[in-house]
Amino acid sequence: MNPLKKLFLLDPEVVYLNHGSLGACPRPVFKAYQDWQRRLERQPIQFFNQLGQFYQAARQPLGAYLGADPQDLAFVLNVTHAVSLVSRSLALEAGDEILTTDQEYGACNSAWNFACRKSGALYIHRPVRLPVHLAEEIVEDFWQGVTPRTRLIYLSHITSPTALRLPVEEICRKARQQDILTFIDGAHAPGQIPLNLEELGADFYTGNCHKWMLSPKGAGFLYARRPVQKMVEPLIVSWTYHPEKATPEWAGLADYVEWIGTRDPAAALAVPVAIDFMEKHNWEEVRQACHALLRQAIQRICDLTGLPPLYPIDSGFYSQMGVAPLTPVADLAGLKKRLYEEYRIEMPLIQWKEQQFARISVQGYNSQEDIDVLLKALESCLPGRHST
Repeated sequence: MNPLKKLFLLDPEVVYLNHGSLGACPRPVFKAYQDWQRRLERQPIQFFNQLGQFYQAARQPLGAYLGADPQDLAFVLNVTHAVSLVSRSLALEAGDEILTTDQEYGACNSAWNFACRKSGALYIHRPVRLPVHLAEEIVEDFWQGVTPRTRLIYLSHITSPTALRLPVEEICRKARQQDILTFIDGAHAPGQIPLNLEELGADFYTGNCHKWMLSPKGAGFLYARRPVQKMVEPLIVSWTYHPEKATPEWAGLADYVEWIGTRDPAAALAVPVAIDFMEKHNWEEVRQACHALLRQAIQRICDLTGLPPLYPIDSGFYSQMGVAPLTPVADLAGLKKRLYEEYRIEMPLIQWKEQQFARISVQGYNSQEDIDVLLKALESCLPGRHST
C-alpha cells in the first residue's frame, strides 16, 4: 500500500481516482480544520474580533506558495464564488464580448451567462480542436475569436472535461498588449502544477485550495493585480466595506471580499497547514510520481481501446489529472455504476460531444495497484472486451 494513503481519510476499500472533483484532505490538515472550529466555539466573540488577523496570517504562506503578494489575495469559498463576484463587478455594456472556450465549467458558465443577460454583453465560446498537438496552435486558434469588442478573456488553466492545460501565459501576454482584461479559472491548478501568479500575468486568477492543495472543503482564493482591484465589488456587502478608505495603490481587496457575515472560516485558516503538509512530504516528487502513474494509465487504456490519446503522451498538456478515450458505450452512467459496484472504482466518465472519456486523477495516496484494478475492470467492462 502507498504509505501516504494512511494519512488520508478516504475509504480504504475504494479505488479513489476522482481527486479532481472534490479533493481529499489529509488527517493532519483535517485536524487543524477541526482545531480552528473548536477555537471558534470556545469564544465566538473574541474569535471574530480577531478574524481579520487570522485571515491575514493565513494569506502570508498562501501568497508565498502562489507567487503573489498577500495583499493581492482574498479568501473565497471556491472558484464559482470568485467567478460570480468578478462577473457581477465588471461594468459590462451591451455588445461587450467575453471570450472563452467550449471547455469551461458549467457553474462558471452560468455565472457569466447571468451577468451577460443583465448587461446585454455576449459570452463567446471558442472551440478547442481535439486532439491537441502544439500550444502555439491553441493560442492561434483561440486568438481568432478576439474582436474589437472583446472586453475580457476568461479561461480555465486546466479544463474540467478534458484536463487539458491551456497556454494561458501566452494568451495573457497577448491580451495585455491589446488592453484586454484576463481572468483565469485555476480550479485544478494550485497544488497540481507550480504557479507564480505575478509572472503568469492574469488580471484576475481564482483557484481552489480544497482540490489539489489538500485543504478542507470551502477554501478558495481570488487574486487581482493591483491596478484592477478597484474594479472588484463585494458580492455580499458587510462591515469591512469602506470605499472611502481605499487609495489608488490599494483598493482593499480582502476587506471587500472576505467578510460576508457570520460563517465558518476554518477551511481557509487551515490552508497554511495544507501547504506545510506538502512541503514536509516532498510534494514535487509526489507530483512527478503521480504523473508517471497517470501517463502509464492513459497509455494502457489507449492500447486497450486502440484509440489515440487526446494529447501527446509525453507532453505538458496534463499533470496529475488526464483523460483517456473510451470505446463508445450506449449507457455511460451504467458503466460508471458497474465500475463502482463491482470494482469499487470512483472515477468520472465523461461524454464530451461525440467522444467518451475516463477522467483519471492520480494523487499521492494512489498506487500501481489502483491503476491495475482500473485496467482489469475496463478490460472486462468495455464493449468487445472480456475478462481474462
